Amino acid sequence: MRRHLWPPVLAAALCFSPFSIAAPAASTLSLEQALALASERSFTIAAAQRELDAADGAVRQAAARRNPELSATVEDTRRDTRTTTTTLAIPLELGGKRGARVAAARRSRELAQLGWSHAKAQLRASVTAAFFGVLVAQQRLELATNSAELAARGAAAVSKRVAAGKVSPVDETRALVDQANAQLEATDAQAALSTARQALAAQWGDAEPRFSEVTGDVDALPERGAVSELMQQLESAPALALARLEVERRKALVDVERSKAVPDLSLSVGAKRDNELGRTQAIVGLSIPLPLFDRNQGAVVEAGQRVEKASDDYQAARIRVLTELQQASTQLAVARAALQSLQGIVLPAVQQAYDSASKGFEAGKFGFLDVIDAQRALLQARARYLSTLSTAHQAATAIDRLLGR
Repeated sequence: MRRHLWPPVLAAALCFSPFSIAAPAASTLSLEQALALASERSFTIAAAQRELDAADGAVRQAAARRNPELSATVEDTRRDTRTTTTTLAIPLELGGKRGARVAAARRSRELAQLGWSHAKAQLRASVTAAFFGVLVAQQRLELATNSAELAARGAAAVSKRVAAGKVSPVDETRALVDQANAQLEATDAQAALSTARQALAAQWGDAEPRFSEVTGDVDALPERGAVSELMQQLESAPALALARLEVERRKALVDVERSKAVPDLSLSVGAKRDNELGRTQAIVGLSIPLPLFDRNQGAVVEAGQRVEKASDDYQAARIRVLTELQQASTQLAVARAALQSLQGIVLPAVQQAYDSASKGFEAGKFGFLDVIDAQRALLQARARYLSTLSTAHQAATAIDRLLGR
């Protein structure tokens, strides 16, 4: 009589739709809430904002004019014969130095602005990836827990049947092995969930998670469009935009170095008081360095080579982003196809096989090992489903990170 009790329990617990999580004792967290927390408290965003503020200061400093210089000299310490000279030297920048400085500083400011936007996009992608990591880990723990409970019930049922002499002790040994393996998998799933929760909480600076679980539709298949559509958005990728802007900034620095080759004038005006003669004379002077040896040639060459380096870095970044985008898109397409196959064919088939084995066991047509094999196939199929689902979300997040979404 007892042999008719546990297979229906297994069948009910292993129904395909039990990918649901029990209600938490503490707070739950949605994706929108996680993104809001990260945006408000992320040190990465704060650092990018400080860099942007620093760039604003650099632009203001680049626009500042050079300070005049006041000097005074005294000849002879005796009052009656003393001569006092006072001059004000006014530097005059030539060669477009100030304009070149400002242009380079503005390019740096644009780079900081783009870096701030890029940091926000990267943070959003990281939070989304961590969030779905927790969501999938929760489902894995739920599946592993169900598997452990089912294995324990099955082992207990087999033990009773062995005691009654209805099945072989070999069946009991196998049931106990399955039970131990299921418990180990549940322990591993719990550890993986704890790690995923900590990784998500770290996105906004919490050392320990303050939420009990995350909520979301884990079964929703991510969609990011065809590869051809993604390729059209390639040039707007943050990594490429940063590389292009770095080339422009380096070109502006070349102009700065070239402007330094033009010497600056220094206009001096002042007065000379001769106490012995009792008169004051006006002084006007003009000075200019003679660029006989140092014409800033080396700095110009250095800046030019750094432009070439930045151009090479841009081409390398373009190839890298293109490759990663193609890989992520292909990975997502393969994962989506596998998930559709699992949802439409594999999972219903293994579920039906398990149901048939359970009913056959109740009717005495199948042995316990047949039920165990069907149960293992069902659990493995669902574990593969979760693994493929995780891969799909990771690929979709990689695409978002590359394109700055």
